[in-house]
Amino acid sequence: MPDTGRRWISTFLEAQAAELGAAQNTLQAYARDLADFDTWLTSQALDIPRATQQDIENYLIHCDAQGLARSTRARRLSAIKQLYRFAFDDRLREDNPAIRIKGPGRDRKLPKTLSEEEVDRLLAAACSHGRSDAERARNTCLMELLYATGMRVSELVALPVAAARGDPQMLLIKGKGGKERMVPLSPDARDRLAEWLTIRDAAQDKAREKGRAPSPFLFPSTGKAGHLTRHRFYTLIKELSVDAGVSPAKVTPHTLRHAFATHLLANGADLRAIQTLLGHADVATTEIYTHVLEERLRDLVQQHHPLAVAARRKSGGTPPPDDP
Repeated sequence: MPDTGRRWISTFLEAQAAELGAAQNTLQAYARDLADFDTWLTSQALDIPRATQQDIENYLIHCDAQGLARSTRARRLSAIKQLYRFAFDDRLREDNPAIRIKGPGRDRKLPKTLSEEEVDRLLAAACSHGRSDAERARNTCLMELLYATGMRVSELVALPVAAARGDPQMLLIKGKGGKERMVPLSPDARDRLAEWLTIRDAAQDKAREKGRAPSPFLFPSTGKAGHLTRHRFYTLIKELSVDAGVSPAKVTPHTLRHAFATHLLANGADLRAIQTLLGHADVATTEIYTHVLEERLRDLVQQHHPLAVAARRKSGGTPPPDDP
């Protein structure tokens, strides 16, 4: 039964989409990881329905030998565990061979973030980046909304235009697993949103006159998705970083999400409130931003405290550029 494993994967993905409302990006990640597992089993004359705990552990050893990051191995095992839990619950097999396997865990790296001054430069760059007034207005609106709300990039590019009507004080965002949350908009974000809506609606009216159906998205596109893609926005934010004189290595859509959370925390926001705004299911996920803030404060003290400066001078070290 060479295709049985693929049928199991297909059925599992359909259930994830229908019953749990899994996002398309999540489903694609599951599909890639499980396809790799299925391919490896086939190379060992095995298949998903007959795999044992030892087979799964051997696959993880294979992944380790390939030099895959610990986070990648942890993600693949998570997909395998969910597949076999689904198979056991649906009585496709009588046992769950993955239930006792412990993963390698994930590296607990502090997220990269940006200073408020760097974000200001990115926002300023967006105002002048683009081949037309419409592109510049769209780029400015994208960046203002991203930093004002801390949205995930997938949430931003697929935002329905209906959510932006009526000069909203709050935006309704549909996040992971179909969960909805409300996030407030800053005055600047509301102004840029209103400007973009005027330009967007005028373009949609012209398209309608030519017989094209109106787009339901705030940031429409003629591509297959119907809206600006994550890949295009990733490219755009890299272009903006060059214009702004900020290292492109530091800037991604997710970096702006981290900056949103870190800057809120630095200015006295409550951790539970930030958890709600980011759409985190567990406050433990949000708590990493306290470590980011602690690290930044520690660096600040080490760079600028008079005793630290004096110690560097005594040892012949170089003082920071803004030391008197």
